[in-house]
Amino acid sequence: MKENKKVQLKGQLRLYMQWPAIMALFLVAVNIWIYKLDRRAGTLMFIFLLIYIVMVGILYLYSKSVIMKDLVEFAAQYGIVQNTLLRELSVPYAILLEDGKAIWMNDKFEEIFGRKPKGEAYVSKYIPELNKNIFPKEEDEIVEMDVYYENREYKAVLRRVSVAGFSETEQLMELPEEREYFIAVYLNDVTELNVCKKENEEQRLVAGLIYIDNYDEVINSVEEVRQSLLMALVDRKINQYIARVDGIVKKLENDKYFIAIKKQYFKKLEQDKFSLLEDVKSVNIGNGIPATLSIGLGLSNSAYSQSYNYARVAIDLALARGGDQAVIKDCSGITYYGGKREQTSKNTRVKARVKAEALREFITVKEHILVMGHKLTDVDSFGAAVGIYRAAAALEKKAHIIINEVSASLRPLYEVYANDPAYPEDLFLNSQQAIDMADADTMVVVVDTNRPQMTECEELLRMTRTIVVLDHHRQSSDNIDNALLSYIEPYASSACEMVAEVLQYIVDDIKIPNIEASSLYAGIMIDTNNFMNRTGVRTFEAAAFLRRCGADITLVRKMFRDDMDAYRAKAEIISSAEVYEDKFAIARGTGLAIESPTIIGAQAANELLDISQIKASFVLTEYNGKIYISARSIDEVNVQIIMERLGGGGHMNAAGAQLLDVNIDQAVEKLQEVIHDMVEGGDI
Repeated sequence: MKENKKVQLKGQLRLYMQWPAIMALFLVAVNIWIYKLDRRAGTLMFIFLLIYIVMVGILYLYSKSVIMKDLVEFAAQYGIVQNTLLRELSVPYAILLEDGKAIWMNDKFEEIFGRKPKGEAYVSKYIPELNKNIFPKEEDEIVEMDVYYENREYKAVLRRVSVAGFSETEQLMELPEEREYFIAVYLNDVTELNVCKKENEEQRLVAGLIYIDNYDEVINSVEEVRQSLLMALVDRKINQYIARVDGIVKKLENDKYFIAIKKQYFKKLEQDKFSLLEDVKSVNIGNGIPATLSIGLGLSNSAYSQSYNYARVAIDLALARGGDQAVIKDCSGITYYGGKREQTSKNTRVKARVKAEALREFITVKEHILVMGHKLTDVDSFGAAVGIYRAAAALEKKAHIIINEVSASLRPLYEVYANDPAYPEDLFLNSQQAIDMADADTMVVVVDTNRPQMTECEELLRMTRTIVVLDHHRQSSDNIDNALLSYIEPYASSACEMVAEVLQYIVDDIKIPNIEASSLYAGIMIDTNNFMNRTGVRTFEAAAFLRRCGADITLVRKMFRDDMDAYRAKAEIISSAEVYEDKFAIARGTGLAIESPTIIGAQAANELLDISQIKASFVLTEYNGKIYISARSIDEVNVQIIMERLGGGGHMNAAGAQLLDVNIDQAVEKLQEVIHDMVEGGDI
């Protein structure tokens, strides 16, 4: 038999109703105290106390039922008001089951869908993003996301709300005990807010710098009376181009300009692929050399000063890559445009002398000098490293060359040094030996590369503070950025050419042994394909200097002859060549039974250029689980920007890339796709 229980108050309201009884007990205690002091006063107070207790009791018994009735009515009205307010809430609100079915939604939520949902409905039917896969998994967990419906943008907020014991009190619905929770979701329309944000963002200014790469050469190539006219035409091209996008131009120097444009027009320049680069080249009033521009644009979301700093970094990178291109730096990264022409070689060697003097100062104050090139050291990298070794020796310092793997093509030259007692046994070190030697008094010289991940020992770049870089490749965004001395000349034919120039300024009348001079000469010869590619005046001057030092041309030729297996492998690669888009030769080197297939691949790429109508050649070879691409061209196609699309780099006429996690067929498809996209886009 169930015990009948009366409805009772609880909480603060119950305590409030009990205050008369508590007060009566207090007055009884006071009455006893007064009675002890004075019986007449105590008796009189007792009479009033009885009257108080009777009146309070009557009022309590009568009011309790009235209060309970009023409370019930208030609760009912409160529930109605609460429900009305929630239904008419201006924020779209809904309650979902764990499978995404809506069991309740207010008017605003229904309005979003045009009053379409009737009864139970799945919200994911209208907004696919709001499905059960993204629902919060923990109690009180909140999930926020942007969703779209009928050209409107919403900020959706989902919260998991526990309703333990719901099934015990609710008669119309029962939930499994482990699923006694709802998903509360509300939508905040942020369409207008996002439009305002976008408009405000597009009003931000983009800072930019424009430099004329070859100002002196262009001016000197035209008659003096026409020089001012030539520059006026260039100025007009720049001003008209920037004026088309509502920008401003301020000429800083004869060959330098500052520009500012709105971000909303910045995208137009990207889509236009900076046609200003080609427009300026078309200016011709008799000048034998066309003017080329370098453009650096910076965009920061935080401050205008940061945008200008970004622009400075971008213009420096554009110049270091050879000019004739636009570089954009923003918070997300760096983008390149242009760079289709080879930079004009500068005849002055002032820069080489200045860099040589700085290098001399570093060498003289350091105890250990470590020299390293790129992975799979080639002849150019090796020869340049030997040249730095000689510079250190001329300054009475000991240098070490880091080589982890000696390729078959390099071995004949390497063994000459390894077997010569005139050279120390520790001339060549591997990466671990170099790491063990490195300390605070160590200097690292990097030659023939400016990318940390391409060096023989990247860890050394983090261990030492004194880093020097000498390279002839165009810079990329992931270059060595902590070098104290950086000498990068994209127009140079080879690293050996640069080192040969530097050696002439290290000490007066430097003595270079014949084998070392031959090594430097070999590096120039290999990288220029026997002086047929990328040769300038300074290339032959460097070769002449090395010949005077005793470089043996016959020895170099004998040392780098191919054996029969390598020659057959090269012929096999060439025979596999296919012509793509009528002007690109693509060949494969698979299953080659030779030690250095990448070297043979590069040689094959050079020979494929001897075929008429071929503007660029690409040879793909498999080696150590990677696909190596050797790219070559003569003058019409910039293979460097093609290889950059594949994560590589190099020069306009000679470049390469390495692909991971692909087979040879997939690599060919990726290469063809890049070439096709760049041809369609007008990039090559």
